[in-house]
Amino acid sequence: MDVTPTTSAGVLSTIGGTPLVDLTVGFPSAGEATVHGKLESFNPGGSAKDRTARAMVADATEKGLLYPGAVAVESSSGNLGIALAREAVAGGWQFHCVVDPRTNQATLSMIAALGATLHPVTEPDPATGDWLTARRNLVARLKEELGAVNLDQYSNRAAFDAHDQGTMREIVQQLGHAPEMLAVAVSTTGTVGGCLKHIRENGYGTKVVAVDAEGSVLFSGERGERILPGYGAGVVTDLSQEVEPDRVVRVAAEDAVRSARRLARATGFVPGASGGAVAWAVDTLLREQAASEIVAVFHDDGRAYLDTVYNDEWVSETFHKEA
Repeated sequence: MDVTPTTSAGVLSTIGGTPLVDLTVGFPSAGEATVHGKLESFNPGGSAKDRTARAMVADATEKGLLYPGAVAVESSSGNLGIALAREAVAGGWQFHCVVDPRTNQATLSMIAALGATLHPVTEPDPATGDWLTARRNLVARLKEELGAVNLDQYSNRAAFDAHDQGTMREIVQQLGHAPEMLAVAVSTTGTVGGCLKHIRENGYGTKVVAVDAEGSVLFSGERGERILPGYGAGVVTDLSQEVEPDRVVRVAAEDAVRSARRLARATGFVPGASGGAVAWAVDTLLREQAASEIVAVFHDDGRAYLDTVYNDEWVSETFHKEA
């Protein structure tokens, strides 16, 4: 599937082609190993979800589901909401975004600035205590009430195409070879699934590590509280059932926050919450000497997390420790 815009004009034409940079200096345990970071924050919406949104919208438009005047509703923890709100502007359709209280205010403000309608859920699902389940339940109701299309990022295989032909293809081209190991945070599992698809269809030997949250139910995880948005899931997504990473590393919120802050001050790149989890996982892999070359996919940066991950008071109150 061609997931690129049909015109070279406009903001959507800048999706993809994100830089791959050497971040080895941020990992003192690297030794002779090297760490490269794929910085998806260089997409126009600041995250890898721009790729996912572009692919899903292209697919829905081709099928006649999206057109000027149509209505779409989607659940998002933040980044996909921004990406779809921008797609709606370009496509001339209406977008309704279902969010929960964990979404950062800066992200909510950006979605609203792009003209989308926000629908916050105020209570988690009573049966599971999960916010994602509550969001998806509201999406189902709004779909009926609004006569809307739901692109459903949790089951839409167009996400695999975005990261197969986009993210992973770019990494191989930028390195000049397939990396020895790839570390990717997971939520819907679209990114890791697309990267795996590209790796296995091309016969590369890259080992793929899925970085998940403690408390996430993905890959047979045990349900628990998840403080940070952006990685982990409270439901087993349809996409995740098609994904078989070589390894899963689960990261506690406190470890993700600590690693994000450390990487920012060591390299000048300020990762988001999921990026902090990826940094912690990469450091673990390096200490184990699991690979001599690791590519870490950083889905976004920390601009939306300045009041949480990078706020000393929030860190102290949340984890009952000094930042």
